[in-house]
Amino acid sequence: MMMSSSRLVSSLSIILIIISTAFFTVESIRLLPDSFDDASSDFMEAPAYQNGLECSVLAKNRLLLACDPSAVHIAMTLDPAYLRGTVSAVHSILKHTSCPENIFFHFIASGSSHGSLAKTLSSVFPSLSFKVYTFDETMVKNLISSSIRQALDSPLNYARSYLSEILSSCVSRVIYLDSDVIVVDDIQKLWKISLSGSRTIGAPEYCHANFTKYFTDQFWSDRKLSSVFDSKSPCYFNTGVMVIDLDRWREEEYTRKIESWMKIQKEDKRIYELGSLPPFLLVFGGEIEAIDHQWNQHGLGGDNVVSSCRSLHPGPVSLIHWSGKGKPWVRLDGGKPCPIDYLWAPYDLHKSQRQYLQYNQELEIL
Repeated sequence: MMMSSSRLVSSLSIILIIISTAFFTVESIRLLPDSFDDASSDFMEAPAYQNGLECSVLAKNRLLLACDPSAVHIAMTLDPAYLRGTVSAVHSILKHTSCPENIFFHFIASGSSHGSLAKTLSSVFPSLSFKVYTFDETMVKNLISSSIRQALDSPLNYARSYLSEILSSCVSRVIYLDSDVIVVDDIQKLWKISLSGSRTIGAPEYCHANFTKYFTDQFWSDRKLSSVFDSKSPCYFNTGVMVIDLDRWREEEYTRKIESWMKIQKEDKRIYELGSLPPFLLVFGGEIEAIDHQWNQHGLGGDNVVSSCRSLHPGPVSLIHWSGKGKPWVRLDGGKPCPIDYLWAPYDLHKSQRQYLQYNQELEIL
């Protein structure tokens, strides 16, 4: 059963009251197993989710479903350090969609962890339709410049720029999601959003944000560079949730355009500080299909420098995003969670988190 936005906010209020009177801590646990080959034993098997009667019948063969334009295609990176988040994100998507068997996941992993991560996913989600692709990190390593947070410098963080090349050419459209999200609405609603005109990307825009702060003074003082935004009205958008037309991306060779900005940053002058985000803003800023903000309630991980607790923004909620430094599984394990982290806990399938599942079941959040 899908949880409404009002119920989600109401549940959060209940949690805040309970936490204020009886806060409890849990014993800290390791983020990853000592041997990653055994990671599957650290997770519970997810429930088997089946299509509703209204769902169209698609191919049962996973290889055929991987190219079926009628399926919902979701791309995510698969990083050992964020595996727990990825598993929770997938769990939330399957739980809240009406046609879970019509979803195909495209996971991108580095070569060293490809096999063990695929094994873990198969163990946790036996019926999941997915493919794990190996990301050739040499494509981007020489283009990465240091940013304000080390996690943003990981080559895998740049895989979203190469989806058109990594995924099979038969995949013409995809939803890209970060690993630190949970979806509390039917993902098919996001999939069905139209990209009008020549739009290649759909994402929630935040036009109240100070767009200039995403680039350095060197950038803005160089007219040749800053003129990229002439005749545009660019707004900030978060690249952790995007609907992408891959066919149009390939036609316009946007990967090469992103790389050209990364080369300027690496070889010429420092024009930004935030990893893989600014090149997207440079290429797509002012040309985004604006999607309702309910599909990316972001920033819940707090500031990039100093972790802080934040609450949901006003309005409907379809996707909750812990972008920023603080991740819910780390804060929960350390016994210092933010109130918002208790909305992530019901989707956590790590075996050590049974107490959170039981706790939230009593609050009727599940």
